[in-house]
Amino acid sequence: MAKKFILTVLGLLVVVGGLVGVKVLQFQTMFAQSAQAAAPPESVATSAVSETTLSPTLDAVGSVVSYQGVTLNAEITGTIRRIAFDSGASVQAGAVLVELDTSVERAQLEAATASRDLAVINLESGRSLVGSGAIPKSQWVALEAQAKQSAAEVARLNALIAKKTIRAPFSGKTGMRLVNLGQLVGAGDAIVTLQSLDPVYVDFSLPQQRLSQLTTGSKVSVTTDVFPDKVFEGELSAINPVLDQATRSVRLRATLKNPEGQLHPGMFAKVQVALPSQEKALLVPSTAVMFAPYGDSVYVVDNKDPQKPIVQQKFVRLGTAQGDFVVVLDGLKANDTVVTTGAFKLRNGASIVINNELKPEPSLKPNPTDT
Repeated sequence: MAKKFILTVLGLLVVVGGLVGVKVLQFQTMFAQSAQAAAPPESVATSAVSETTLSPTLDAVGSVVSYQGVTLNAEITGTIRRIAFDSGASVQAGAVLVELDTSVERAQLEAATASRDLAVINLESGRSLVGSGAIPKSQWVALEAQAKQSAAEVARLNALIAKKTIRAPFSGKTGMRLVNLGQLVGAGDAIVTLQSLDPVYVDFSLPQQRLSQLTTGSKVSVTTDVFPDKVFEGELSAINPVLDQATRSVRLRATLKNPEGQLHPGMFAKVQVALPSQEKALLVPSTAVMFAPYGDSVYVVDNKDPQKPIVQQKFVRLGTAQGDFVVVLDGLKANDTVVTTGAFKLRNGASIVINNELKPEPSLKPNPTDT
């Protein structure tokens, strides 16, 4: 019985061993075939590394400020008799905007003028009498003082009447009218705002590290969301000598021509300050860069075998972005070919198929539009 059991066990071992051997042989054959089989090449788009001369710029955001701007106020109390402007109208310097009622002052002026004229006549008569000794000199001095006092009263009333006529101190565009005809206004009450819109200022700030690169007269370009396709040109006109202690930034002011009045005070603006120096730089499309915490890299095409191009991963040191491109400071050379589309699916030494038919064209000055 034991002998039969042993023979049975041995038979099972032989059968199991045979099955295991067959399977091992099958796996070895499969692994050998997998090792010999090459992965299919990946389809990618490529672009050559370009060398260009860049004019470096400093970017900032700022606000449009009127060249001259003021809120006109009533200097004295009075009733509005005439409004000579429309809201949002363009006016010239010296133009009458509002007239207050001056009927009382003009009546007082007539009386004061008559008193002044009489005082002048008495003074002339007294001059001849004091010369002949008919009147004492002290009386002539009193007549002279009275004439001066009368003339001063006339001048005061004329000034009072002038203050009741509110004029534009400079040429510009009026804001919304803040008063109505017949309204009683007091000293200091706002009448209307007046803004000069050509030229205009753009105020902005840059970090203190940029101060040594800034000079007045530098070219400045400004764009706005209101007119995204238009670039307003101007120049840096003022550098604030005192830096902001909280942000350690320097306040700057650019002056721009605005003949069509498209820039308005308070408008948000994107500012570019052109620096005088020029430098050569290598550019690659931003889509070619694989950004990673341990280092940025690109895939460079190796064309030693034109029939079977492969890629090599190279680490790069990047500079500033220039539109759809980025400056490469180290790691590449001019005319290297890099993968711009499909890099995420590659590995070092991978085979590729180049297809540039549908690749997007990068630009130094992209202008995306909403669709």
